[in-house]
Amino acid sequence: MTPTHKPRRRLLLQAAAAACALPGVSWGQGQPVLRIGFQKSSTLMILLKSRQTLEKALAPKGVAVQWYEFTSGLPLLEALNLGNLDLSADVADAVPPFALAAGAELTYYASETPSPQAQAIVVRGDSRIREVAQLKGQRVAFAKGAGAHYLVLEALARAGLSIRDIEPVYLSPADARAAFERGSVAAWAIWDPFLAAVQRQSNARVLRDGEGLASYRRFYLAATPFARAHAEVLNVAFDALREAGEWVKQNPAEAARWHAPLIGLDAATVEAANARRSYAVRTVDAAALAEQQRIADAFTAQQILPRMVAIQASPVWRKA
Repeated sequence: MTPTHKPRRRLLLQAAAAACALPGVSWGQGQPVLRIGFQKSSTLMILLKSRQTLEKALAPKGVAVQWYEFTSGLPLLEALNLGNLDLSADVADAVPPFALAAGAELTYYASETPSPQAQAIVVRGDSRIREVAQLKGQRVAFAKGAGAHYLVLEALARAGLSIRDIEPVYLSPADARAAFERGSVAAWAIWDPFLAAVQRQSNARVLRDGEGLASYRRFYLAATPFARAHAEVLNVAFDALREAGEWVKQNPAEAARWHAPLIGLDAATVEAANARRSYAVRTVDAAALAEQQRIADAFTAQQILPRMVAIQASPVWRKA
């Protein structure tokens, strides 16, 4: 996540320029092509890509598949909004509200059921801090506008505090880990697999995870015109994602060995992270949308989101 509104807007403009350069074949010209955007963290989509699952499933329908890798979720959704992609792999729960606030017209396509323990506020193993209330006056690191930021807001509120009671330190995961390990911040709010890595490698202790505070759902989105016109393709992709999620949970060691080299972590760390993530793909329900609205409202109140967002105004795909 970027640290301020202006860099975030610049990121959108950069994404727009990059997305315009994406090759692709429209559904009215030549062979139809399903264009999918993903990130290194997109476990299920990368699994489908590596196995050519969608290529095989869509070949009888005469549909090809093209894959495009992105470094973060917001440029991915902007490319989707511009019509240069048809489908996005999963993005973190804080990402869609920012895309919608920037004017994107997207369809909520699917989500993973809650994984609240997959993000947490951690302290060092020797820290005297034992409860969130003790963070008052302390430096706390997290990525501004990320789901971990929302977790901090909710955890502070539950402890009778606000963001004004701590000193926020807005850092990327890599910079935040360095600050955490050298002791220049008292706590760090982070998500998996960074969470699993700092627990295993630096003896970090969970002060508060998202249980009862922030569900940490992952969302899949589609270009709205595509979702309206090609329900049969989305049905195929949805079923494939659901089956991929079931395979990851049923084969944790094998899934971790497969994915670890792709993200530069050891298999044990990836397996620990995967154990906390549901990977249960479902259509988007009312509870998921309600939490999206709470995240949007919280960031609007903090003047992190540039304008109010009405989540219920966004289309939601339903499986035929």
